[in-house]
Amino acid sequence: MSTVLKIEEFLKSPAFGVAGASTDRHKYGNKVLRCYLQKGKKAIPVNPREAEVEGVACVASVKDLPAEVKSLSIITPPRITEQVVAEAIAKGIENIWMQPGAESPAAVAAAEKAGLNVIADGSCLLVVLGYSEGH
Repeated sequence: MSTVLKIEEFLKSPAFGVAGASTDRHKYGNKVLRCYLQKGKKAIPVNPREAEVEGVACVASVKDLPAEVKSLSIITPPRITEQVVAEAIAKGIENIWMQPGAESPAAVAAAEKAGLNVIADGSCLLVVLGYSEGH
């Protein structure tokens, strides 16, 4: 499947998880969450150390995401990405988008082996959806 089709499939989810969501507005983990919110999409931040990010209640881990979350953005260091992917597979997440810098060959291989739709080719959600820093 082409990257364009993978992205279309990813964006069909009724809600999105954001693993690595950050309260720091300069970090990509914050910008990705804000991008979803700017586009009117339901997004749930995943951060074990925060109660909320950008006014949205956090869950501590991927396994705590609601069932409507079928797609997961991952903005974590590669070694953490591997743990996040393992949780996503166990949770039944269907689509994973590893933001540039979060990719891990082991995580990509595990997600593909489990039959997930994986975007890990350097594509950036902020570019695809058209993120605006002003919001």
